[in-house]
Amino acid sequence: MTLPQGPLRGILFKLTSVAIFVAMSSLIKVVADRIPPGEVVFFRSAFATPVILVWLLFQRGAGGGLREGLRVRSRLGHFWRGLAGTASMGFTFAGLGMLPLPEATAIGYAAPMLTVIFAAMFLGEVVRGFRIFAVTLGMVGVVIVMSPHLTALHGLPGGTEGSVAPLATLGAIVMLTGAVFAALAQVTVRRLVAEEKTTAIVFWFSANAAGLSLLTLPFGWSIPDMPTFALLVAIGLLGGLAQVFLTSSYRHADASVVAPFDYASMVLAVLVGYLVFDESPTAMVILGAGLIMLAGVLIIWREHRLGHERAD
Repeated sequence: MTLPQGPLRGILFKLTSVAIFVAMSSLIKVVADRIPPGEVVFFRSAFATPVILVWLLFQRGAGGGLREGLRVRSRLGHFWRGLAGTASMGFTFAGLGMLPLPEATAIGYAAPMLTVIFAAMFLGEVVRGFRIFAVTLGMVGVVIVMSPHLTALHGLPGGTEGSVAPLATLGAIVMLTGAVFAALAQVTVRRLVAEEKTTAIVFWFSANAAGLSLLTLPFGWSIPDMPTFALLVAIGLLGGLAQVFLTSSYRHADASVVAPFDYASMVLAVLVGYLVFDESPTAMVILGAGLIMLAGVLIIWREHRLGHERAD
């Protein structure tokens, strides 16, 4: 079968990466009750690195992509990207063990909204009324998704006092913290792309994350049995493969074309949650996720329009 060319290939690669990331998240959820998050981050990063190395080896032929991917100009920039990204993975992986997959996925969508805020704070990017509206809409959606787990909201008229599960509340907070660090990581990437190749950013993130995750070793890692070890290795391989497809998708289509397909992960998360984990999204999750996705699409559309205006 011949793959479609141009933007269609980019969309296909993006959807493939989204599906693989959801599969990876599902496996993380499976092992979350017996493997600490820091250890999962190590396997996710360490076993993703060989996949990325093989991909780099075949970029531009004769190892040119590998040399390019290993060349570093800003060691400090890669360190901060690795630190923020590793923290994001750690919190996100912990949250996956505490929340239903659809809820965790929806809260994770807060990252693009927070990226807009942090880009204005740390990069001096101008944020005008339209994006402020979109970010506000998205954050309202996040609050709606999290509201069943926020004790303060249950004291309001119509609330259900005493119905908040402590583990789910912690999971919602942890998941949102992961989104905060993901947004910080994206801000550092925006700085890095000015002087680093994408291949370098992809490779050194996995390498740095594997090293940084070892700092959690004194806090108690588990010795996995063989089935669990196989799942951990699969998590890493899937993570590396998804990263390859994700990066490749942006080589065949503009970011504004492929970025909205991130939200296909919500559909897949609902299906996997229902079929594998016996989880059904509540009306609040569906409403909140819908607002977040709408806000994300509005931001992507606005960025696309601004890009055209700058080019004119």
